[in-house]
Amino acid sequence: MKALSRLSSMLELLGTRHRRRVLSPRRGRDFASNDYLGLAQSSLLRDAAQKALGRGVPLGSGGSRLLRGNHPEHEALEHEAAAFFNAEAALFMGGGFQANQAIFSTLPAAEDLIFYDALVHASAHEGMRMGRAQTRAFAHNDVAAARLAIEGWLAEGGTGQIWIAVESIYSMEGDIAPLNALSDLALEHGAILVVDEAHATGVFGPNGRGLAHGLKADLLTLHTCGKGLGVSGGLICGPRVMIETLINRARPFIFATAPSPFNAALVRAVLQHLQTDRSLILNAQSRTRHAHTIARQFGIPKGALNSHIIPIILGDDAKTLETAEKLQAKGFDVRGIRPPTVPRGTSRLRVSITGNVDKDDISALFETLAHQQTEAA
Repeated sequence: MKALSRLSSMLELLGTRHRRRVLSPRRGRDFASNDYLGLAQSSLLRDAAQKALGRGVPLGSGGSRLLRGNHPEHEALEHEAAAFFNAEAALFMGGGFQANQAIFSTLPAAEDLIFYDALVHASAHEGMRMGRAQTRAFAHNDVAAARLAIEGWLAEGGTGQIWIAVESIYSMEGDIAPLNALSDLALEHGAILVVDEAHATGVFGPNGRGLAHGLKADLLTLHTCGKGLGVSGGLICGPRVMIETLINRARPFIFATAPSPFNAALVRAVLQHLQTDRSLILNAQSRTRHAHTIARQFGIPKGALNSHIIPIILGDDAKTLETAEKLQAKGFDVRGIRPPTVPRGTSRLRVSITGNVDKDDISALFETLAHQQTEAA
């Protein structure tokens, strides 16, 4: 069959470029996941799971939310999440990718323009591709470039709604968006600021509410539940009219099986815990500070040390894979990230400071990495 031959050739070509992806098991200490608070295997979630089962919360939904899939746990989570994240309303979806698809394919109209940071997630790009609005990128974290782009569009006669799409923390760079300046820009032009809080939720902001919490601009936020919160799913938080529009018009919501009510119950438990106990967040912040201190001692540039995600740029695809494999052999689960996930020539190790390692593990990782680099030189 022609299709099978074509696909086989494509995979072989990826292999020769050291870019073929394979599924591999967990290996050693966790410097690869997004489990930033260490909740995924925690007693907190195990206890919440037992309580949910005890009160009869079903494991599956059985259908879309608009058919029989809606459950009181979904609605309770949405009510509590809206209050927690200071929004009029919230919508629980199966994941952050699906939620971003829903936002950008549904809410902006054909006459609107979405200005997006050049490094926004693939899910935002997919949503924009599915949608009707015009789209333009601006240079990463460059508010001046965003302002020029908006002014240029207005000078061309643009009259629709302006949307500004960014992430609060970028998943492969680990750097933080200038949200206050972006909020001011949005206010200046009557724009709606859409902030993907995937890597900030649970870790940053008051009690883990994210970095966009408290911004003055008209705001729509996405909080994924499978990273810092340790479960799965995604919460879109914003004006009630937008949430109700998504319920009525968003194909990724309407035609998808509803998330598990059981998962909704677990997310509720995490949000309730974060409101009263900051120890998980304080411990995460302490681990990150230690990682930055140790990384600087071993020559990691200060510009790479912004958050709990530390990119170590190696450049070459093969070298990146080889270095990651050597670290895994030493008991450190670090993964190599290559194009097209990151731009060509910027293949990297993505070191994630998770809640599943301690300060001794972090020190040992950077000592081992420094030793490997010395040997390679």
